[in-house]
Amino acid sequence: MQGTTPIDAATGDAATEEGAAVVLQEKANSLIAGFTDGDISRADLVQLWTDVGIPVIKAIVLIVAVIFVAGWLSRLTKRIATKANIEITLARFFGNIVRYAVLVLGALAVLDTFGIKTTSFAAVLAAVGFAIGMALSGALGNVASGVLLLVFRPFKVGDVVSAGGVTGKVEELGLFTTAFDTPDNRRIIVPNNSIFGSTIENVTHHDTRRVDVAVGTDYAADLDETRAVLTNAATGIEGANDSPEPVVYLSELGDSSIAWSVRIWSATSDYWAVKERLTYAIKVALDEAKIGIPFPQMDVHLQKQD
Repeated sequence: MQGTTPIDAATGDAATEEGAAVVLQEKANSLIAGFTDGDISRADLVQLWTDVGIPVIKAIVLIVAVIFVAGWLSRLTKRIATKANIEITLARFFGNIVRYAVLVLGALAVLDTFGIKTTSFAAVLAAVGFAIGMALSGALGNVASGVLLLVFRPFKVGDVVSAGGVTGKVEELGLFTTAFDTPDNRRIIVPNNSIFGSTIENVTHHDTRRVDVAVGTDYAADLDETRAVLTNAATGIEGANDSPEPVVYLSELGDSSIAWSVRIWSATSDYWAVKERLTYAIKVALDEAKIGIPFPQMDVHLQKQD
């Protein structure tokens, strides 16, 4: 005895559905004819209520319930995300995803109350979702990067950041893009994918920052005297922190000068002002000590040919 093949089973299901559709069509035609001729029995009314009235009431109740549940779950998701210290933008994003997911499932359930097969709709939705995902792969990549930026929080609004080829103050962090305000007051919008896929430097993450000023001195200058002059220049700079103490570092013997690095610490917000004051103090101190800051030099030897 041969078993039923998948093709036979599919054919049988199709035939069953076709037969059910024919029966439903005959019932509808009979009711329409009865209304037209004025010949409607009580049994016909009961049948009409069973076939139409009850599914409609079920659908209305289901629609109201789905809308209520979708809103409640959305608010609950936002509340839980907020209590977990998740960025408000990301909390709203998760809440909207939950809301739309419940609404889609509810729509399929409403269609099912009328006897409409939702399997094909689910397949169509999956295909449409795949097509949209392929078409919006770049945008979805920006959304994914935005979610990761909001979750891991390498920076926040108000930080000065260097990322995606831009250095500026973060004005707005969204799901698709991040807005920067540059020091010369330009607004630059950068896709999140460019930011998360590159090195991120958060300049203002820490409260304090080291100020470095490089300077070169004459080879003829005494090293100990130069160190003392630079140390005195770095001491007592307005806005500089008392601890750690200033450091004068002999970095290298260059082609034209001896390279020094003078280092002090300051509050991050005062960095540029303190650096300007330190640079000014170093120049004045070296001038007073008669220690030169040489220009680049090159010795050229000419060989006389016979």
